[in-house]
Amino acid sequence: MIVVTGVSGLVGANLARALLAQGRVVRGLIHRDRRAVQGLDIELVEGDVRDPASLRKSFAGAEVVYHLAAHISLRLDSWAEVEAINVLGTRNVVQACLECGVRRLVHFSSIHALEQEPLDLPLDENRRRVSTLKYPPYDRSKALGEGEVLQGIARGLEAVILNPTGIIGPYDYYPSHFGKALLSVVAGRIPALVTGGFDWVDVRDVVQAALQAEQAAPSGASYILSGHWRSARQVGDLAASLTGNKAPRLTVPLSLAYLAAPLMARWAHLNGAEPIFTRVSLDALRSNRRISHARASRELGYQPRPFEETLADALKWFADNGYLSPPSRRKP
Repeated sequence: MIVVTGVSGLVGANLARALLAQGRVVRGLIHRDRRAVQGLDIELVEGDVRDPASLRKSFAGAEVVYHLAAHISLRLDSWAEVEAINVLGTRNVVQACLECGVRRLVHFSSIHALEQEPLDLPLDENRRRVSTLKYPPYDRSKALGEGEVLQGIARGLEAVILNPTGIIGPYDYYPSHFGKALLSVVAGRIPALVTGGFDWVDVRDVVQAALQAEQAAPSGASYILSGHWRSARQVGDLAASLTGNKAPRLTVPLSLAYLAAPLMARWAHLNGAEPIFTRVSLDALRSNRRISHARASRELGYQPRPFEETLADALKWFADNGYLSPPSRRKP
């Protein structure tokens, strides 16, 4: 029995399908949305990582737990939420694994748990975890969540930690933060792009690395799962060429985008949407360009596919599933 928390998210939806393809028995912890796994031959259990009793029920009889459930936030005022889910929720997952005799925990952290500076040196698994209040709440919560896993290892739990970069790909039902941003770009809802960029990785490559880590990684190991750095302009232009849409003409310096972020946040609030450009997301676009996945390649056989293939597949999935209309039907 393999249990996946956060099974309805982008990674969970792909992981569940990969596990089923291996012929394994899968149980998914569901909090709200079921669309991503509707119709799959998996057992669904309603629960919440903040509720230890629901975790013990979900983990009963499980050999392996993949812990994906998390609250992703681009805000600076979200500490209460991210602490409850990403820190205390991970503590509850670790405790339930120990109580239920789970053999191995595969914990999904984030590249944001690691300090990006110095930016001129490659970032690898030896980089310090963020700790001070100068870092956003989400970043600190993922670093502290790793700490909870390490404490579980000290108590006898077998566990490995994965640190993916920006994940994109198919089965993005919710959709993810980047999925929403990508759809806004190709639908012409963003008037300008910004300078800077990020390291993007295909969700299917992340899933394959996770499956390999479950089987072969030593307990206590951590792996960065990075892909390819691309600027916001490169992503926008490629998305436009793949969809037949026009990319935003303007590219705004990050310094100006920081000044406009509060106005964009208010505009998004009035429209009932989440702002794409916040101080947190803009800081991410200034992150380290040299993120090394050498350890994962060496020990897990990890090889991320070309970014162009990933973006094309993600956009095709959005189009095939009604998230993206043909260019001729879009309003200017």
